[in-house]
Amino acid sequence: MRAAPRIPIAVALAVCVLLAACSSGRDDAASPSPRPTDDPGTAAPSTTATAPTNPAQVTALRLDPAGNYGNDYADGILPVGDGKYVTDGPRAGSVYRCRAPVGGGGAQSRGPWFVNNNTQYDLNKKVSVQGAVRWNASYSMTIDGAQRVITTNDLPHDHTTGDFPVSPSDPAYQYDRNPNHIAAQSLTYRLPATPTVNAHTGCVGGEVGVMTTGVALFDAFDAGGRDAGAWEVQDGCDGHPQISSEYHYHTLSSCIQDTSVSSVIGWALDGFPITGPKVGTDNLLTTADLDECHGLTSTITVDGASVMMYHYVMTQDFPYSVSCFRGTATNPPRSG
Repeated sequence: MRAAPRIPIAVALAVCVLLAACSSGRDDAASPSPRPTDDPGTAAPSTTATAPTNPAQVTALRLDPAGNYGNDYADGILPVGDGKYVTDGPRAGSVYRCRAPVGGGGAQSRGPWFVNNNTQYDLNKKVSVQGAVRWNASYSMTIDGAQRVITTNDLPHDHTTGDFPVSPSDPAYQYDRNPNHIAAQSLTYRLPATPTVNAHTGCVGGEVGVMTTGVALFDAFDAGGRDAGAWEVQDGCDGHPQISSEYHYHTLSSCIQDTSVSSVIGWALDGFPITGPKVGTDNLLTTADLDECHGLTSTITVDGASVMMYHYVMTQDFPYSVSCFRGTATNPPRSG
């Protein structure tokens, strides 16, 4: 049979500038209605229902594009999600993990940004790892038959990173002495180009996807099952390296400029898109607006076309991103 043609989606990105110099690593394994809706069992109305729709790519929970979801975390105070994982099935607000975290690593001490009896943390008080290192980044995405192929060296092509390992002179050092350094990887993700919603959700195992910045996305936890966004000290773009030098995010990077709910900013390992939470000015989705896998169905732009489909949403609050898989996930790639 003749091979399907390769269709370029984005040219490889290369940013050649000065090259300088988590404890959680990759694992092998791969709902409430929106608040504007009165009936929790009914999908919110959508004014964008005319967008092309594949019935195998949608769920009942829909975005109400005219709804006022509010801005619940405008003050920067977020809930702490320590230990909020399950292993026996998905649960809204928790991460459905293939196995429990094994412990070890992560921040050495609780930072002064924990507030309200350590049940919340204040982003305005949290320190970041110092530094502004630019990297020689490479990222490309193509469609190859039934696969979306993403190749990256895991270095961010559109923002800087902090200096790792964390220096003893860095204020972050007293809380998180991350000894790991950042190094280029050789990662190729082969994801379903046309993912479909399965009857049953799948568990996650550490890494959950890859962002369009070229950086890997991990789940919400550090190695010990603590809320990584609350405990670990990342750099100014919310990333840091783990033991094999792989730079990654756990939370929505503040250096991603377009966080609209209709804009794709990443891809989950099951091939479904990841978007931002912004519906409008002071109108952002939170975990309470999403399903048990941290997603919903709405009109988004995929490969230049407007489509109605399921997608995950990165939010400000725990569990931040993909918390179970709606489709069939592939294993994350290994560097090399």
